[in-house]
Amino acid sequence: MDRAKTYKASAFARRAGVTVRTLHHYDRLGLLTPSGRTVAGYRVYTDRDLARLEQIVALKFVGFSLKEIGSVLDRDGDLLTALRTQRQIMGEKRQQIDRAIDAIAQAEHAFGTDEPSGFLALTKIIEVIEMQDNMQWTDKYYSAEAKAKLAKMREQDPECARRGQEQWAVLLADVEKAMAEKVDPASERAQDLARRWSELIHAFTQGDPEIANGLKALYSDKQNWPTTFQQPFKSEASQFICAAQAAKK
Repeated sequence: MDRAKTYKASAFARRAGVTVRTLHHYDRLGLLTPSGRTVAGYRVYTDRDLARLEQIVALKFVGFSLKEIGSVLDRDGDLLTALRTQRQIMGEKRQQIDRAIDAIAQAEHAFGTDEPSGFLALTKIIEVIEMQDNMQWTDKYYSAEAKAKLAKMREQDPECARRGQEQWAVLLADVEKAMAEKVDPASERAQDLARRWSELIHAFTQGDPEIANGLKALYSDKQNWPTTFQQPFKSEASQFICAAQAAKK
């Protein structure tokens, strides 16, 4: 070890403003490996380790997970891309929060003026907040690059999500009607439904393999979906479309 000033874990923790337990945790994760150890096996840190820790704390503060921080710090030149991605994601969350604030303000006004629309405004608050919660848990299935692309798409076209939901609702109603009428998957009608299904998926992924892989991972992990999330379509609907696609081949 060089002649740089060294600190044992307790002294280094006080200097860095963290706990010794945090240092041990970061060491186990490979985020912050001590510069050395004493003969007795105690961790020893230097000012260079402090610079690394400050980077970890800063990235954690702006919303990165510890796993993401490890990837960012271990890949040279990736920090700028990661920060840009995080800014876009946080900007999108800010828009969601702004919509919730607007809904609350509308409810306050309605109740303050004894308007009968007060409870409707409250319902709007619930819808906005639930939409926010329902979307955030899916982030884990997408890579940082995919999340950045999705955030940029929504920033460029804020109405794309609402428009997509409306189009899916119409399509799913048509699919359920076809199933109820026992339409042959090989028929022209079923083929048209399968084509519309593929077009809506492409509208979401934009043909990007990173986004497509995230979407595939999401729908391959149904057993771990939160109980509060309701799948937008029945499994029978996707089975019908798969049968139609197979019939085309």
